[in-house]
Amino acid sequence: MSLAQSDQERHCMMNPLDHEEFRRQGHMIIDFIANYYRDIEKYPVRSQVEPGYLHKRIPENAPYNPEPIETILQDVQNHIVPGLTHWLSPYHFAYYPANASIAASLGEILCTGFNVDGFNWIASPAATELENIVMDWLGKMLELPESFLFSGNGGGVIQGTTGDAVLCTVIAARDQLLNRIGRDNIVKLVVYGSDQTHCSLHKAAKIAGIHPNNVRSVKTTKSKAFALSPDSLRSAIISDKEAGLIPLYLCATVGTTSSGAVDPVGPLCDVAEDYGIWVHIDAAYAGSACICPEFRHFIDGVECANSFSFNPHKWLLTNLDCCCLWVKDPSALVNAFSTDSEYLKNTATDSKQVVDYKDWQVPLTRRFRAIKLWLVLRSYGVVNLRNYLRRHVEMAKHFEGLIAMDKRFEVVVPRKFSLVCFRISPSARVNGCSADDEESTANELNRKLLKSLNDSGRVCMTHAIVGGIYMIRFSIGQPLTDYRHIEMAWKVVQEYTDAMLGTYLK
Repeated sequence: MSLAQSDQERHCMMNPLDHEEFRRQGHMIIDFIANYYRDIEKYPVRSQVEPGYLHKRIPENAPYNPEPIETILQDVQNHIVPGLTHWLSPYHFAYYPANASIAASLGEILCTGFNVDGFNWIASPAATELENIVMDWLGKMLELPESFLFSGNGGGVIQGTTGDAVLCTVIAARDQLLNRIGRDNIVKLVVYGSDQTHCSLHKAAKIAGIHPNNVRSVKTTKSKAFALSPDSLRSAIISDKEAGLIPLYLCATVGTTSSGAVDPVGPLCDVAEDYGIWVHIDAAYAGSACICPEFRHFIDGVECANSFSFNPHKWLLTNLDCCCLWVKDPSALVNAFSTDSEYLKNTATDSKQVVDYKDWQVPLTRRFRAIKLWLVLRSYGVVNLRNYLRRHVEMAKHFEGLIAMDKRFEVVVPRKFSLVCFRISPSARVNGCSADDEESTANELNRKLLKSLNDSGRVCMTHAIVGGIYMIRFSIGQPLTDYRHIEMAWKVVQEYTDAMLGTYLK
């Protein structure tokens, strides 16, 4: 570097936290996002770009000289927005919802603005104590037993995702058991779920060192609405014990990803108790609904579980990411994840009177997520949150009614919350095929229908296969979705079905 360059750079020193410049640029960003929400229906719901599109638009190297925010925002509009699938679109019915709200967005601004790293109490006491308080608030809204709350010697922690919650509890259960029976027995440990359990269980088991052959996906059936049968679980456990294996962990689900199925929490806990198995309840999607009294029964029996989690970022107006995990015995997490480096030691920790959340999770660093959840709960209140959830359930019922009026379609599995799983019925095509051929043809028709819908950009949905049936998942839960969007989406489904069946039957 020349002396001239060095001198020039010294004179270009910036102030990256200039408060007036932050105010100016912050207003521009807020206006940009507000306009995005205003115009979101104008965009194709699913991105229409091809792989590698952005490499053709963005320079190979970072700019040497600074660029103004106006230029950067223009590039966001021109180059980034076309590559987004618009999860907040009122026509996004894919996967499960990713919620957002004014309160949570502003909470995120506070979180990033303060930029505290609350890995232990002393690092930012308010971050830790607000998380303690908010997790107890939310636990009470769910009517979790006192044993899951800080007030009852349990406690809650905000993780990033369900994958984090499952991983942490698998590791806690593993260490708790191996400390009693010896580390060499890790090869014998078995974890259980159903064939509908989220794939995060398999990933967590792999990371935790569970042998790949010891992860059980117990088969479910349509006759049981694809819920995990306690009898089937017991049979799998007995078989494993007879083979000299050691049952460790069960993940029961309230609101499975494929179909919204609900595993019977209480009876499964009864089986697990007989064999000393750690029970985790994954209510990532449907847990939000359980703040409503009429849905609370879906988690009956939770008092017998060891841990429980759900994701407010799915359906409780909280921006990504926010997964709430409660445990009855926090020491199981602390014993598994605690660190005791000299540079982390302090008198508050030594007093045993505070929570150090670094010992409740895998990483050391953690964001101040509690502040956005606090803003959501205070800004909307329990009454409005319940009504928000109920409205989506009513929309799902309305969509079911639209399906029922068109005999070419059928609802595949019983709806419990705001997910409707439907398909073109095998009876919608010409007769004369065997039952197997009819199912195979129906699966192919529905696969083609979903591709046409998503390629159109007018709506976005995803699929699942349960019991050999390919079905389309219509998941309602976005903040901007209203009845008119439900009805328009159904018209789009009918329009593409008309065209496809007409072509097929020619």
